[in-house]
Amino acid sequence: MSPASDRPGPLESAPPLEVDGLAVAYGGAPPILENINFTIGAGEIFGILGGSGSGKSSLLRHLIGLVPPRSGRISLFGRDIWAEGGRRLNECRRLFGMMYQSGALFGSLTLLENVALPLREFTRLSPGSVLAAARLKLALVGLSGFEHHRPAHISGGMRKRAAIARAMALEPGLIFLDEPSAGLDPITSAGLDRLIVTLARNLGIAFGMVTHELGSIMSIIDRAIILDRASRGIVAEGSPAELARRTEPPLVAAFFNRRPE
Repeated sequence: MSPASDRPGPLESAPPLEVDGLAVAYGGAPPILENINFTIGAGEIFGILGGSGSGKSSLLRHLIGLVPPRSGRISLFGRDIWAEGGRRLNECRRLFGMMYQSGALFGSLTLLENVALPLREFTRLSPGSVLAAARLKLALVGLSGFEHHRPAHISGGMRKRAAIARAMALEPGLIFLDEPSAGLDPITSAGLDRLIVTLARNLGIAFGMVTHELGSIMSIIDRAIILDRASRGIVAEGSPAELARRTEPPLVAAFFNRRPE
């Protein structure tokens, strides 16, 4: 039995993520973002960009099911995650992985135990198969030989890689990354970028990447949206090269040229 064998499968030909008419809001407060529409294709590295306070993190919380949408639809592999009053949500959460900015690894567990945890909780694999699968995921991110290290005993870049390995534990077709390069030096950040590209191209994993790091944006992202809090929506969409050539709206030019508006 593979780690994903007892989870719901994606619907035929459905993209990893479809967002249709989404309103991002908390409680009864006015929406932060409205009429958000975009799709992430299979194996695509997709960027969610924007300045501080533009709504990137709020959008991500909605995409991973932490906050229900005010209106609109979020579909993972053709499944509306809030259908049937949210009863599909837990089922759909197993279709994607998540890497948090800090890594969010459990400090009391080894790397092997961190990666094995989702497999123990959500599959019926034998204990030996769980450990074998966890070792394989660590090997895929370049951490063979570090299985018995704890997060505090490895570098920040290695913690990010271990977090990606854990996000891959259930073999999702989509992984969300929250500021993956934050806090890393340029060399380590470039190595992490190469890993993300390798996983996308070789394994067909799609990535939804919240970031403001121009180096990563220009080197690995296939397509991106730019959010603007003042406009309460998406102000531009395209490849980074296309976006960098734009002169309008001014926000886009300011973002890619690192200058004040």
